[in-house]
Amino acid sequence: MRTERAPDTPTGVGHALRLGAAVVLVGLAAGLAAMALALLLHAVQHLAYDYSRDRLTGGASFLRGVAAAPPWRRLAALMAGGVVAGFGWYGVGRWGRPLVSVRAAVAGRDMPVATTTAHVLLQIVTVALGSPLGREVAPREAGALLAQQLGGALRLSAEERRVLAACGAGAGLAAVYNVPLAGALFVIEVLLATTRPAIAIQALATSGVATWVARFGLGNEAQYHMPAWPGGASLLIWACLAGPPLGVAAVAYRTWMARMRTLAPRDGWIMPLCLAAFGLTGLAAMAFPAIPGNGKGAMQLGLVDDLPAQAAISLLLIKLVVTAACLRAGAQGGLLTPGLTVGGLISLLLAVPAQSLGVALAPGACACVGAAAFLGVAMNMPLTAIVLIIEFVPDGSEFLLPLLAAGVGSAAAAAIWRTQGAGPMPGSAHQMTALVATRRVHA
Repeated sequence: MRTERAPDTPTGVGHALRLGAAVVLVGLAAGLAAMALALLLHAVQHLAYDYSRDRLTGGASFLRGVAAAPPWRRLAALMAGGVVAGFGWYGVGRWGRPLVSVRAAVAGRDMPVATTTAHVLLQIVTVALGSPLGREVAPREAGALLAQQLGGALRLSAEERRVLAACGAGAGLAAVYNVPLAGALFVIEVLLATTRPAIAIQALATSGVATWVARFGLGNEAQYHMPAWPGGASLLIWACLAGPPLGVAAVAYRTWMARMRTLAPRDGWIMPLCLAAFGLTGLAAMAFPAIPGNGKGAMQLGLVDDLPAQAAISLLLIKLVVTAACLRAGAQGGLLTPGLTVGGLISLLLAVPAQSLGVALAPGACACVGAAAFLGVAMNMPLTAIVLIIEFVPDGSEFLLPLLAAGVGSAAAAAIWRTQGAGPMPGSAHQMTALVATRRVHA
């Protein structure tokens, strides 16, 4: 992150009040939007897989709902998702204005209201129907769009609107996952790469307000649950050893998924390809109920030690294939939870040798620590990934030292990879800027 001098902006009491109002309003709007999108996601999930239809929150988990559904229903839901994805994104590309990603919005470009809204809703509906991609991009885009609109209405400067768009995106992430600190850090570390205290205050305020608002509809629960595993020296040593291979794996994962995005069609081929990719996911879901959705179910199984090594291998391979297939077909969504799941499954496998030697090592704790190290490299946000895990699981701070050790090892391995002549990782800042200018990519 860089230290920078704040640009010249309007001053005065009136302007300060407008900026303060904008920060609060963006938090409120992003929180409401994230809550509405999450409730829509749950409603479609419950309807598609026919479970807990009497309540949108607090009922059976998505994994239990999918597992209880007959295999034919899993396939049917994914096939419906393929139809929605194919026709939906073809329509957005054919008749909508060019999409503007969150990163491009933070760089100063205006997000088209109608096209962005349609894009957001398509992501939520397809993930609810079983798309293996993540849902976190949708609330980030919604938050950034609302921030841009509010910043313009309050006559803020271009620089302030740019910062506000980043804060809105972080607030959307914070609200949908109940992670206020991670949402703020995402703004500071990833979107703006700054150490300016004024921006940090805005990011914390918007993410805090958004999370508080969303809790009225979504509750105040951790995203994942796991037993109270002790940290201990064995976990710390394992984290030091597992970090580098997780970093190498994350580099390969990020490169592969970035390649699949760039190969995605922007014409009529998106319709049959999405149907095929979602159909493939549906066929896999008939035998593996943990495959539909962004991967949260598989990660949860790993955290509670309810996933044998053979099952972890199967889920890992299938998850990689169907995620890549859906991106290649042109479906849109995030890679945060999918990346977290892939990292967790790899970590479970990396714990097997130590366990075979009689080392007292909890696989769930390894999945928790390793997932953060993998995600930090895969999404180029090492600090945010650590804070995400701490907020994702109860008592996550108990694993702080192993999280730091694995994160450092993973980041170091990725840095060494870059120095060997491979160039910057796909998705780095300047590559993303170039891609945004030439293709409809989404941060």
